[in-house]
Amino acid sequence: MRLVGQNDKKGLLGIASWSRPVARAVRRARLRGVVAGLAVAAVASGCAQGALSGPAGGASPAAGAAPSGSAAPASPPPATRTPVTPRTPAATPTPDGRKPQSAQQAHAARVAAARRWRLARVPLVPPPPPAVKPRIATREGFEVDGHGELGLPPVFTTVPTDRKVVFLTIDDGAEKDPAFLRMMSDLKVPYSAFLSDYVIKDDYGYFRRLQRAGAVLNNHTLHHRYLPALSYRRQQYEICGMQDVMKEHFGERPALFRPPFGNYNRDTLRAARSCGVRYVPLWNEEVFVDRWDYREEDRRIRPGDIVLSHFRGRDEWRGTMPDMIRRFLDKVTAEGFAVARLEDYL
Repeated sequence: MRLVGQNDKKGLLGIASWSRPVARAVRRARLRGVVAGLAVAAVASGCAQGALSGPAGGASPAAGAAPSGSAAPASPPPATRTPVTPRTPAATPTPDGRKPQSAQQAHAARVAAARRWRLARVPLVPPPPPAVKPRIATREGFEVDGHGELGLPPVFTTVPTDRKVVFLTIDDGAEKDPAFLRMMSDLKVPYSAFLSDYVIKDDYGYFRRLQRAGAVLNNHTLHHRYLPALSYRRQQYEICGMQDVMKEHFGERPALFRPPFGNYNRDTLRAARSCGVRYVPLWNEEVFVDRWDYREEDRRIRPGDIVLSHFRGRDEWRGTMPDMIRRFLDKVTAEGFAVARLEDYL
C-alpha cells in the first residue's frame, strides 16, 4: 500500500518566504500597533501556506496572500482582523457511531490483527465491488432437465471474474466457537454462512452476532436432508421453511441457497425458486484444519473460486475453526488472492 503524507518542510519554507518583506514593512512603520499587525499577518499567512500545502506540489498561498518575494500587503489592526484557519471537513461517522479509520490506521489494525492471530501474512484487501455484476450461469454439467427453459436458479462453483479474489463460505452452524467470532471480527474477513435450523436453533444469538460483525447468512435447509430422495413438497418445506426461520431471526429471506452435500435435482431447484432463491452456489475447493480438497484435477485456486468449510471444532477436526481460518488465509494470501464478499458479485 502506498501511503501519502504531508511534507512539513513546505510549511517552514512558506514562513521564510515572508521574512524579508515583513522586515522592510517593519522598518517603514512608525506606530507600535501597525508593527504588531504586520507581524501577526506574516505569521498567519505562513501558517496557512503550510496547512494547505499538497503532497505532490509546492505550498499553495492562502487566499489573498502576496506571492513569495513581493511586498507584504497592508493588514488591518489586530483588533479588527479575524484569522481564518483552514480545516479538513470532518469524516462522516460509521453506522455504529465510531470515527472511521484513516488508511494508515486501517493498515496498522490489519497488521496487528494478523500478528495477534498468528497469520503468516497480512490478508490482502479486496477491491471494491464491481460496478457491473458478472453474469452468473450454471456450470456446464451441473444443469438439470429444462434448467434454462424453466428459469431455474444457476448452480455454479466459480464467479466469472479476472480479479484475484476468492469467496469463503461456511456451512451448517454446528460449532459456535466464540474465538472464531472474535477472529473474524478482528480480521474483518468477509464470508457467507449457509445455515441449517436444526443445529442453530439452540443459539440464534450467536449467528446474530456473526451477522452484526459482517457475515452474510444464507439458507442450508431446516434439517440438512439429502434432498433428491424427497418429494417436491417435502423439499419445498425444507427450503421455504428455512427461509421463514431466516426472516424471523435474522431479518430477511436470503437470495442464496446451498443444498446439503451439494446434491440436488430439478425439484430442488424448482422448490428453491418458489421460495425466492435466486442463486445456488456450490464450491470449487474445501478447506479443513489439516488439508485442502479440490474439485479440479490441477489442484489450484482460480480467480472467483468459492471455497467451502464448516462450523466444526475439535470433536470432528484436528483443531479449531481459528486453525482452519489460519490455514485458509495463509494459503490464499501467499498466492496473491484477497477474500471478497460473494454477495457483492451477484
